[in-house]
Amino acid sequence: MLLQQLINGIALGSTYALIALGYTMVYGIITLINFAHGEIFMVGAFVGLFLVTVLKLNIFVAMAGAMVFCMVMGVVIELIAYRPLRKSSRLSALISAIGVSIFLSTLALMVFGADAKGYPDEAFPVRQINIAGAEISTLQLLIIGVSASLMLGLEFIVKKTKIGKAMRATSEDYNTAALMGINVNRVISFTFALGSALAAAGGVLVGLLFKAASFNMGLMAGLKAFSAAVLGGIGSIPGAMLGGLLLGVAEVMGVAAGYSSYRDAIAFAILVLVLLVKPTGLLGQKIQKKV
Repeated sequence: MLLQQLINGIALGSTYALIALGYTMVYGIITLINFAHGEIFMVGAFVGLFLVTVLKLNIFVAMAGAMVFCMVMGVVIELIAYRPLRKSSRLSALISAIGVSIFLSTLALMVFGADAKGYPDEAFPVRQINIAGAEISTLQLLIIGVSASLMLGLEFIVKKTKIGKAMRATSEDYNTAALMGINVNRVISFTFALGSALAAAGGVLVGLLFKAASFNMGLMAGLKAFSAAVLGGIGSIPGAMLGGLLLGVAEVMGVAAGYSSYRDAIAFAILVLVLLVKPTGLLGQKIQKKV
């Protein structure tokens, strides 16, 4: 039973981690909290649903399509809503982010309606597998496997590629990176695209997990993912992964212990407790101000 709950928590936490990575990468480079990131997650869920139900595409092709769509959307949002305010106060960028968030959720309400739209069962037929006496679903294994693959892919991009090196340099010192010939605008756009792709994948996986996509699903998921990023250490990619997994496991264990009515509060309670002990998060470090 414990193993089963642990797998449940890891599967849920993996989706939080995918969304949290977008928050932490953007913050690590330009110290901006992109509060529209939860809505990108929501859009990814709906695009995946459309590709599966209307175009009858395979779930993996649909996920890839949702990731590409949200990559483009992330770049457009950065170009229109954030880049013109980059030299302005942080408050201006924050208000812009909230405005984009409200715009996207309202647009989704107008297009898709207030009722949740369900992912069909045939999108990914689920079977139960007995592992050490625990009933584990193939969907949970899919979520964990896809999330782990994407996180490993991200780690490879950041640590082993030229654009990843540019991302790390820009994160260290924005102005010096520009003086050294790095196209910081391209790096920032790429960061938004990468984070948006991960959020879209998370949206499709959550849609499969809960068999639903709704216009307001990005709000709570975004807040929990942001909490995961802060818990792990905002700006730290490994921290975002760890924070997401810890929150997912804690949430599922809390529900299993009979505290289902406090499900959403558990994540924020853990966040407060950790930050009281270590304000920079579990793996976080102080980040210098980007000018």
